[in-house]
Amino acid sequence: MAKPGKVEAVAEIADRFRGSSAAVVTEYRGLSMAQLTELRRALGDGVAYTVAKNTLVKRAASEAGFDGLEDLLVGPTAIAFVKGEPVDAAKALRTFAKENKALVIKGGYMDGRPLSVDEVNQIADLDSREVLLAKLAGAMKGNLTKAAGLFAAPASQVARLAAALQDKRAAAGDAPAES
Repeated sequence: MAKPGKVEAVAEIADRFRGSSAAVVTEYRGLSMAQLTELRRALGDGVAYTVAKNTLVKRAASEAGFDGLEDLLVGPTAIAFVKGEPVDAAKALRTFAKENKALVIKGGYMDGRPLSVDEVNQIADLDSREVLLAKLAGAMKGNLTKAAGLFAAPASQVARLAAALQDKRAAAGDAPAES
Protein backbone atom coordinates (compact mmCIF):
# COMPACT_ATOMS: atom_id res chain seq x y z
CA MET A 1 0.00 0.00 0.00
CA ALA A 2 1.33 3.43 -0.93
CA LYS A 3 2.25 5.83 1.81
CA PRO A 4 0.09 8.98 1.95
CA GLY A 5 3.14 11.26 1.73
CA LYS A 6 4.29 9.63 -1.49
CA VAL A 7 0.78 9.71 -2.96
CA GLU A 8 0.63 13.47 -2.25
CA ALA A 9 4.09 14.00 -3.74
CA VAL A 10 3.12 12.15 -6.93
CA ALA A 11 -0.11 14.16 -7.19
CA GLU A 12 1.80 17.44 -6.71
CA ILE A 13 4.41 16.56 -9.34
CA ALA A 14 1.66 15.43 -11.76
CA ASP A 15 -0.12 18.77 -11.25
CA ARG A 16 3.12 20.60 -12.00
CA PHE A 17 3.53 18.60 -15.19
CA ARG A 18 -0.05 19.41 -16.26
CA GLY A 19 0.30 23.11 -15.41
CA SER A 20 3.58 23.67 -17.21
CA SER A 21 4.22 24.66 -20.81
CA ALA A 22 7.53 22.76 -20.72
CA ALA A 23 9.72 20.78 -18.36
CA VAL A 24 13.51 20.51 -18.42
CA VAL A 25 15.18 17.57 -16.68
CA THR A 26 18.60 18.21 -15.13
CA GLU A 27 21.17 16.43 -13.01
CA TYR A 28 22.28 18.53 -10.07
CA ARG A 29 24.93 16.24 -8.54
CA GLY A 30 27.71 18.34 -7.03
CA LEU A 31 25.77 21.60 -6.65
CA SER A 32 25.61 23.17 -3.22
CA MET A 33 22.42 24.50 -1.69
CA ALA A 34 23.69 28.03 -2.33
CA GLN A 35 24.15 27.21 -6.02
CA LEU A 36 20.67 25.65 -6.23
CA THR A 37 19.22 28.80 -4.65
CA GLU A 38 21.14 30.92 -7.17
CA LEU A 39 19.77 28.77 -10.00
CA ARG A 40 16.20 29.14 -8.73
CA ARG A 41 16.66 32.93 -8.65
CA ALA A 42 18.11 32.91 -12.18
CA LEU A 43 15.12 30.92 -13.45
CA GLY A 44 12.67 33.49 -12.09
CA ASP A 45 9.08 33.28 -10.88
CA GLY A 46 7.67 31.42 -13.88
CA VAL A 47 9.78 28.32 -13.24
CA ALA A 48 9.57 25.86 -10.36
CA TYR A 49 12.84 23.95 -9.95
CA THR A 50 12.03 20.76 -8.04
CA VAL A 51 14.28 18.00 -6.77
CA ALA A 52 12.37 14.71 -6.61
CA LYS A 53 12.88 10.96 -6.50
CA ASN A 54 12.94 9.37 -9.93
CA THR A 55 10.32 6.73 -9.08
CA LEU A 56 7.88 9.43 -7.96
CA VAL A 57 8.56 11.52 -11.06
CA LYS A 58 8.04 8.49 -13.32
CA ARG A 59 4.65 7.79 -11.74
CA ALA A 60 3.64 11.45 -11.85
CA ALA A 61 4.71 11.79 -15.49
CA SER A 62 2.69 8.76 -16.53
CA GLU A 63 -0.32 10.04 -14.55
CA ALA A 64 -0.04 13.41 -16.30
CA GLY A 65 0.34 11.78 -19.73
CA PHE A 66 3.98 12.77 -20.20
CA ASP A 67 5.50 9.68 -21.80
CA GLY A 68 9.11 9.32 -22.90
CA LEU A 69 10.89 10.78 -19.86
CA GLU A 70 11.91 7.42 -18.34
CA ASP A 71 15.36 7.43 -19.98
CA LEU A 72 16.14 10.87 -18.50
CA LEU A 73 15.25 9.89 -14.95
CA VAL A 74 18.53 8.28 -13.91
CA GLY A 75 20.72 9.58 -11.09
CA PRO A 76 19.96 12.65 -8.98
CA THR A 77 17.27 14.48 -10.92
CA ALA A 78 15.73 17.92 -10.68
CA ILE A 79 13.04 19.22 -12.99
CA ALA A 80 12.41 22.80 -14.05
CA PHE A 81 8.64 23.14 -14.56
CA VAL A 82 8.15 26.14 -16.88
CA LYS A 83 4.88 28.04 -16.70
CA GLY A 84 5.99 31.02 -18.80
CA GLU A 85 8.30 31.20 -21.77
CA PRO A 86 10.34 28.03 -22.36
CA VAL A 87 12.97 30.11 -24.19
CA ASP A 88 13.81 32.18 -21.11
CA ALA A 89 14.04 29.13 -18.86
CA ALA A 90 16.21 27.21 -21.36
CA LYS A 91 18.54 30.21 -21.67
CA ALA A 92 18.84 30.55 -17.89
CA LEU A 93 19.55 26.83 -17.46
CA ARG A 94 22.14 26.78 -20.25
CA THR A 95 23.89 29.88 -18.90
CA PHE A 96 23.98 28.43 -15.39
CA ALA A 97 25.25 25.08 -16.71
CA LYS A 98 28.11 26.84 -18.54
CA GLU A 99 29.14 28.61 -15.33
CA ASN A 100 28.58 25.56 -13.08
CA LYS A 101 29.74 22.35 -14.74
CA ALA A 102 27.96 20.27 -12.06
CA LEU A 103 24.55 21.10 -13.60
CA VAL A 104 23.85 18.81 -16.54
CA ILE A 105 20.82 19.29 -18.80
CA LYS A 106 19.49 15.83 -19.67
CA GLY A 107 16.53 16.78 -21.85
CA GLY A 108 12.96 17.91 -21.46
CA TYR A 109 9.36 17.76 -22.51
CA MET A 110 7.33 20.29 -24.50
CA ASP A 111 4.29 20.26 -26.79
CA GLY A 112 3.47 16.64 -26.02
CA ARG A 113 6.84 15.15 -26.83
CA PRO A 114 10.20 14.56 -25.15
CA LEU A 115 13.13 16.82 -26.04
CA SER A 116 16.79 15.92 -26.42
CA VAL A 117 19.60 18.06 -25.01
CA ASP A 118 20.22 19.50 -28.49
CA GLU A 119 16.57 20.52 -28.81
CA VAL A 120 16.68 22.24 -25.41
CA ASN A 121 19.78 24.12 -26.60
CA GLN A 122 18.01 25.07 -29.82
CA ILE A 123 15.15 26.50 -27.77
CA ALA A 124 17.71 28.46 -25.74
CA ASP A 125 19.13 29.89 -29.00
CA LEU A 126 15.77 31.37 -29.98
CA ASP A 127 14.99 35.03 -29.38
CA SER A 128 12.61 35.83 -26.55
CA ARG A 129 8.94 36.47 -27.23
CA GLU A 130 9.38 40.23 -26.80
CA VAL A 131 12.25 40.36 -29.31
CA LEU A 132 10.28 38.30 -31.85
CA LEU A 133 7.26 40.58 -31.45
CA ALA A 134 9.47 43.66 -31.94
CA LYS A 135 10.96 42.13 -35.09
CA LEU A 136 7.46 41.35 -36.38
CA ALA A 137 6.29 44.89 -35.68
CA GLY A 138 9.34 46.31 -37.48
CA ALA A 139 8.75 44.08 -40.50
CA MET A 140 5.07 45.05 -40.62
CA LYS A 141 5.95 48.75 -40.37
CA GLY A 142 8.45 48.35 -43.21
CA ASN A 143 5.83 46.67 -45.40
CA LEU A 144 3.29 49.40 -44.61
CA THR A 145 5.84 52.05 -45.58
CA LYS A 146 6.49 50.25 -48.88
CA ALA A 147 2.75 50.00 -49.51
CA ALA A 148 2.26 53.72 -48.83
CA GLY A 149 5.06 54.48 -51.28
CA LEU A 150 3.49 52.25 -53.94
CA PHE A 151 0.07 53.84 -53.47
CA ALA A 152 1.57 57.34 -53.70
CA ALA A 153 3.72 56.52 -56.75
CA PRO A 154 0.99 56.86 -59.44
CA ALA A 155 -0.10 60.24 -58.10
CA SER A 156 3.46 61.54 -58.00
CA GLN A 157 4.10 60.17 -61.51
CA VAL A 158 1.00 62.00 -62.80
CA ALA A 159 2.20 65.19 -61.10
CA ARG A 160 5.69 64.87 -62.66
CA LEU A 161 4.14 64.12 -66.07
CA ALA A 162 1.87 67.18 -65.82
CA ALA A 163 4.84 69.36 -64.82
CA ALA A 164 6.91 68.03 -67.74
CA LEU A 165 4.01 68.64 -70.14
CA GLN A 166 3.59 72.18 -68.81
CA ASP A 167 7.33 72.82 -69.19
CA LYS A 168 7.22 71.46 -72.76
CA ARG A 169 4.26 73.71 -73.68
CA ALA A 170 5.93 76.70 -72.11
CA ALA A 171 9.12 75.96 -74.04
CA ALA A 172 7.10 75.49 -77.25
CA GLY A 173 5.24 78.77 -76.67
CA ASP A 174 8.45 80.70 -76.19
CA ALA A 175 10.13 79.25 -79.26
CA PRO A 176 9.55 80.97 -82.64
CA ALA A 177 6.91 79.30 -84.76
CA GLU A 178 8.21 77.58 -87.89
CA SER A 179 6.42 77.93 -91.20
